[in-house]
Amino acid sequence: MNFPLIMFSLLVTCGAVWLLDHYVFHPRRNAGAVEPWWVEYAKSFFPVILIVFVLRSFLVEPFKIPSGSMLPTLLVGDFILVNKFTYGIRLPVINQKVIDLNAPERGDVMVFRYPDDPSLDYIKRVVGIPGDKISYQNKRLSVNGEEVRAEADGQYNYVETGMSFVSSFRYSETLGAHRHSILVQPEIPVVRQGDVRAFPHRENCVYNESGFTCTVPSGHYFMMGDNRDSSSDSRYWGFVPDRNIVGKAFLIWWNFDQFKRIGQSID
Repeated sequence: MNFPLIMFSLLVTCGAVWLLDHYVFHPRRNAGAVEPWWVEYAKSFFPVILIVFVLRSFLVEPFKIPSGSMLPTLLVGDFILVNKFTYGIRLPVINQKVIDLNAPERGDVMVFRYPDDPSLDYIKRVVGIPGDKISYQNKRLSVNGEEVRAEADGQYNYVETGMSFVSSFRYSETLGAHRHSILVQPEIPVVRQGDVRAFPHRENCVYNESGFTCTVPSGHYFMMGDNRDSSSDSRYWGFVPDRNIVGKAFLIWWNFDQFKRIGQSID
């Protein structure tokens, strides 16, 4: 469902009815005549829809985390807020950038439109920016030949969808200015090569039994989930173009099961 398009259509419809009534229908009505219900509704809803549309399009937008690909940073059921202007001002619906502000940085948690189906929103961590050489060999991440610092931080157990119990190792990773936790399951292959697709700029990547090495093309970003072995990300479907960026996740504003998570910043 394209929510921005629906909101824009409602906004235009209500605004058009309001204008038509003001300039055409109202002058023709008898003095003291009651407004038609559809005019009254349009005039009442227009300012509400306008405020919501502006807030969601240019300031902040709420999202719900549907999967465990970003564990332990984000839990299934977290409701988060995404800053829509950090990476530039974009026109709603068509997502065309009109004002360039900041570029995504390594370590940012970013919401973007899934390259294979732009109607879907994904959330992952920025691992590589344009020009970076990303290598993930034997579950150790390197950027431009320098291994990303990761310190063992005990075990992390969780229940996956379908009631499957998962036991993994947690590491504290420092990527750019961000220090965060990642999960690794030693028994899972680094990359399931049979799931790697023929994505744009696929020639920038080399896969082997130990992992992969990719050079990020201009205007694109390499994304990975913090739950490294339970994430469908750039390893499999490729780079995220700048035009697909939605915004930067910055706050958990609600979780029905864990109230203590409310108000936590996202790093």
